[in-house]
Amino acid sequence: MMMENQLPPAVSEETAFSLLSGELTANPFPMLAQMRSQGALAPLPLPMGGAGHQTWMITRMEEAVRVLKDHARFTVNPTSIGGEDFFRASRADATSDQSAFMISVDEPDHRRLRRLVSAAFTPRYIESLRPQIQRIADELLDTVQNQGQMDLVADYAYPLPINVISDMLGVPHADRPQIRVWSEALVTGISGMGRRDEQTLAHMQAFDAYARHLVALKRQHPADDLTSQLVQMEEAGDHLSEAELLSMISLLIFAGHETTSNLIGIGTLTLLDHPDQLAKLQADLSLVPSAVEELLRFNGPVFTGVPRFATEDLELAGQRITKGDALVIALPSANRDEAQFTQPDELDIARTLNRHIAFGQGIHICLGAPLARLEGDIAFTTLLTRMPNLHLGVPRESITWRISSNVRGLTALPVAF
Repeated sequence: MMMENQLPPAVSEETAFSLLSGELTANPFPMLAQMRSQGALAPLPLPMGGAGHQTWMITRMEEAVRVLKDHARFTVNPTSIGGEDFFRASRADATSDQSAFMISVDEPDHRRLRRLVSAAFTPRYIESLRPQIQRIADELLDTVQNQGQMDLVADYAYPLPINVISDMLGVPHADRPQIRVWSEALVTGISGMGRRDEQTLAHMQAFDAYARHLVALKRQHPADDLTSQLVQMEEAGDHLSEAELLSMISLLIFAGHETTSNLIGIGTLTLLDHPDQLAKLQADLSLVPSAVEELLRFNGPVFTGVPRFATEDLELAGQRITKGDALVIALPSANRDEAQFTQPDELDIARTLNRHIAFGQGIHICLGAPLARLEGDIAFTTLLTRMPNLHLGVPRESITWRISSNVRGLTALPVAF
């Protein structure tokens, strides 16, 4: 065990910035493997917890799960432990009240907010969406079928989940293309390392204004959608404030499509990079559900979730953690932990022991995980069924990634069929 006052090898400022600025988005795995070999915790030279506090990156599964599940000792809300200065500084240019986000609060507020939307994400309801999602997938591929080529991101991976969540929330069809522009801004804007220039801020403000517009629209013309239900809860005083309502709508619009879109895009590229696994999947489409889980583990769409802050002095992996220290969980690293997975750097679409944490763990586990899994199932099955000769339409080295500290995604994926 490491001595209490002995830090593990420090991550250089250059390495830390490369990871958390998204410069290694395309392939963070060699760097993460090196960090993981040196210990479960790596000190980062970034004062996320404020002056006098250490920031740690968690690289292994056991410690990641412990932190994610122990919301009493690891909070997502630094104000609960006196971190007001950090909280204000990190959100100084935010447009909406992010303190009202469901992902930014712990119990009991988290339970209350999650309960209000959980009815829309039950397994039974999600499964009832299968025909609708299938119809959307088929319509998108109908549009490009005769072209023999498409940008899989723009023509399929993005519009499929955005149309699903927009239907659930009652977002008018005419508004959906604009959400893509705002989402691109949010990918860089919501992270602490994001480059919040004037254009980015303008997009974020427009997205915030749109959430207000949508809520106002549903107040005047309620319909059979989730936004109308949430508005009615707020009007009935069902423990939902105006700020919480707006934050909930914004979060559902963004989170409801961003992760799944990137799962489909990155997942397709990963399969094309592993032709043996692609052929295996094409030969047996019953493997698609396990393939989705493996794609989430092997090359998932989220790098880090919301940072946690220690609520007390404690020991983690033999290292002393001080109250107020920040902990950043590297999900792709935990999902390739050699102590948890057999041949973790190999893609195996038939992998059975696959307890990944791509959707997180604990009370903040992704509410939309069942929906993302269903969309992934339908998206890959439909794509491989209708386009069996799918292949890259450009040289592999020309594929580029969006730069973000917490979300991983492709800028485009030209394919031919």
